[in-house]
Amino acid sequence: MNLGNIEYQIFRPKRIIEIIIIFYSIFFSSDANAQFVKSESAIPKDSLITYEQLDIKDVLKELFEIRHHAALPIEDTAIVILPLSVLPKKSEVLKSGKVLVAVFPAVGYALQTGTTAVIATNLSFLRGKSDSTNLSTISINPIKSLDHNQFLLNIISNVWSNKNKFVFLGDWRAYKYPTYTYGLGGHTAIDNANLINYSYIRVYQEALKKIGSSKFYSGLGYNLDYHFDIKEEGSGTNFQEYNANARTTVSSGLSLNFLYDSRKNSNYGNEASVFNFSYRYNSKYMGSNQNWQSVYLEFKKYIKLSKKSDNVLAFWNLNWFTFGGNPPYFDLPSTGWDVNSNSGRGYIQGRLRGPAFLYFESEYRFRLTKNGLLGGVVFANAESVSELGSVRFEKILPAAGFGFRVKLNKISGVRLAVDYGFGENGSQGFFFNVSEVF
Repeated sequence: MNLGNIEYQIFRPKRIIEIIIIFYSIFFSSDANAQFVKSESAIPKDSLITYEQLDIKDVLKELFEIRHHAALPIEDTAIVILPLSVLPKKSEVLKSGKVLVAVFPAVGYALQTGTTAVIATNLSFLRGKSDSTNLSTISINPIKSLDHNQFLLNIISNVWSNKNKFVFLGDWRAYKYPTYTYGLGGHTAIDNANLINYSYIRVYQEALKKIGSSKFYSGLGYNLDYHFDIKEEGSGTNFQEYNANARTTVSSGLSLNFLYDSRKNSNYGNEASVFNFSYRYNSKYMGSNQNWQSVYLEFKKYIKLSKKSDNVLAFWNLNWFTFGGNPPYFDLPSTGWDVNSNSGRGYIQGRLRGPAFLYFESEYRFRLTKNGLLGGVVFANAESVSELGSVRFEKILPAAGFGFRVKLNKISGVRLAVDYGFGENGSQGFFFNVSEVF
């Protein structure tokens, strides 16, 4: 069955709301919080956890270890190479105030940037005691394309205050980003790629406060999308018709945000749930070209399948709607333009774009070595955008794939993720992340 050619008449606003309500009714059930501390009474109160696992630093220390053995009448000195499966497990303790750094410099390949040089960095730290404070994370990812005149800088932050009284969420970006667009709606073709050259500044910052003693948070945020020096290099899509030859577009406004997050560690969800709701109002009074509104509704669920292993079944649902005006072309919901730019593995960023975006992904994460150093995933996803001028979702693009994980830091749970995804019409490629995709 070719899912990409099916017209889904059931995707109407009322039906969409019903599906979301049913889907989210499962969200808060069987939500056992991730137990991030084992035998905490046996370790200092300001520490996080002792992890009896391996990461890449342990490998560098142990895999090629020079061992010296003195015995009469000779001395035996040799370099001993140990198989990964028999490397000893290591235990460490994280104390408050210490920053865990995971850095991955590499040259790789991505669909939207071609051959790239990247220095992906994850900073993880505690701002309070581990029994009452979640692990904070800041990801800094500068990327330089070696094939195109592209430079990208992403700074994504998730900072929890002492005892989780506040959480501060940030998404700051600076792009010099000539890229391809494929037009609006679900019936676009990859062969009609239109090259657009532009620069981009994004500033999203939210401050949320805990509601009572629950894991619910509410607060306000500011959102800025600033595209400038826009120049169309190709043709064949409805970009200019929609964009009206604008060289600069600005969307600026406040957001009202609600969050539920039962994870102790956002680097790796385990028996936890996340619910994120954001209503954004862009106003001319705040510098927008025009007034328009959006709703961003997301949930993630992580289910640990066995007490004897860390294998996890994970689900991700994203629903993104715009209304009350005409957003600039590049501010419309689109593949790969979520907070972490990870939706749509199997397709290039911006492959689908429209007034509304629906997305679902599931992933199975499993160990490949008992010491936790290596792991694997298999995943499948599906996405759809509404047609311009209607509320119909007429086409679904499915994708699937597999990947490998290398633990960069066993305490923070940061993993190097290397995935291969494939979709319709020959779409395929590699996708790299430091930390899990969702």
